[in-house]
Amino acid sequence: MLIRKAFETVRQALTRQASVALIGPRQVGKTTLALQLGEAQNALYLDLEDIQDRDKLSNAAVFLGAYENRLVILDEIHRVPDLFLTLRGLIDQGRRRGARTGRFLLLGSASLDLMRQSGESLAGRISYVDMTPLSVQEVPAESLEALWMRGGFPDSFLAPDEADSLSWRKDLLRTYLERDVPMFGARIPAETLRRFWTMLAHNQGGLINASRLAAGLEVSSQTVSRYTDLLVDLLLVRRLQPYHVNVGKRLVKSPKVYIRDSGLLHALLNLEDRNALLGHPVAGASWEGFVIENLINAAPPFTVPGFYRTAGGAEIDLLLELPGGERWAIEVKRSRAAKPGRGFYEACDDLKPARRFVVHGGLERFPISEEVEAIGVLALVEVLSKLSA
Repeated sequence: MLIRKAFETVRQALTRQASVALIGPRQVGKTTLALQLGEAQNALYLDLEDIQDRDKLSNAAVFLGAYENRLVILDEIHRVPDLFLTLRGLIDQGRRRGARTGRFLLLGSASLDLMRQSGESLAGRISYVDMTPLSVQEVPAESLEALWMRGGFPDSFLAPDEADSLSWRKDLLRTYLERDVPMFGARIPAETLRRFWTMLAHNQGGLINASRLAAGLEVSSQTVSRYTDLLVDLLLVRRLQPYHVNVGKRLVKSPKVYIRDSGLLHALLNLEDRNALLGHPVAGASWEGFVIENLINAAPPFTVPGFYRTAGGAEIDLLLELPGGERWAIEVKRSRAAKPGRGFYEACDDLKPARRFVVHGGLERFPISEEVEAIGVLALVEVLSKLSA
């Protein structure tokens, strides 16, 4: 059994707030975590994809009102969006009777509907907890390479062999294309979206060029933007924004795009095992995305991530602006040599970051110069996590 960091975060949030929304991609482990938490608190669990459970909420105010003194877990809450107004009334009624915290745990597989509906109806009554795929802190240190290859979805990571892991990820991709995308977005042909998703995979870590992608799909640039927005809202793609600062140089203004889970990236590209990955041109960009996702997820709340690039070639792969304004510059290298390029030094001269790291493929930590330190991804994740404690 893997211990998820989000467990304690959710538990603490329920002691502070009446409702907590646990948001993450499908199959990331939200239900398992909620059931573990619910078992300890004698919670009522309702799966809103189950018709019988939905029928129980035909008069939701009366049914849920009977459980004022118990935690109620509502899975796949986006299936019943009208429920948010009812929850608001129940929370307010409970507050007047002293039941102020730990009322509802809401689980959702996407950010767009859940965030919009809950933000409108439950403002001041809800906390949000993001649940990501497994991080480098949640698996044994010796399994870091397997986590990169298979990705962080628990069933993929824990599969008995590489073939089973890849098959599971391909099934998940099909589920998204045939079921989740039509549920959350306008009607999009599954094959068209698969082609688009695969094009993004080939462009892992590259700048978004909507015109080129549109030409390849024979659609408009606006349609490409809509497809991208949908995959971002489903928590499957990350758009890393460029960092803008007045340094008197021409800066790149287009965002970079990453498939957030490295295992899904490899499934989209039909990379069956580590040997196939290391022989593919995407290997370096895959490692970069894997590292960036882990670092962003470990950073303190309200950290602003981005990248910095000038037309002259100065570049920082990941720039973290921490709460308080301190900037950390991070270069990502798959090689254990951990030798940053000239562009990294030029970018650091422009921005004067407080700390400078080169994340390499090993576990060692050593100085490269007086200002730059080489470090493994696990060690840097632990450094960032201590800032959040």
